[in-house]
Amino acid sequence: MSMIFRTRKVVKPGDLNSRNTLFGGRLLEWIDEECGVYAACQMNTETLVTKSMTAINFLAPARQGDVVEIGVETVAVGHCTISVSCHVRTKKNQQEIISIDEIVFVNVDDEGRPIRHGKYKSKSLELQSMKRETSLV
Repeated sequence: MSMIFRTRKVVKPGDLNSRNTLFGGRLLEWIDEECGVYAACQMNTETLVTKSMTAINFLAPARQGDVVEIGVETVAVGHCTISVSCHVRTKKNQQEIISIDEIVFVNVDDEGRPIRHGKYKSKSLELQSMKRETSLV
């Protein structure tokens, strides 16, 4: 399944660093939130936490006024985890800003211990999630 870019953000003055480009920390905040919501929808749970991110590759800057699109897709599903990849690009010219090959989320209990979620990776998992999301719009 190809990556779907569901979320858009406008780069505002408060999002900029000292070089007047999008602050990397702000972008990572947006990514963690979007990927977390996506993963929670895929797993139909609200008890996921971010475990890790692989190498973060900043490829190009975004500037004030740019609209950026965040794309996420499922990479793998384990017994207690879901792994996603994420790419962010500018809407105007589709220039990739950042890529993260794998972000791992873990399903946890009230004590913060990993617990099984009972899901597995399939095309229908992503399609079911997309249907739920579009029905909310």
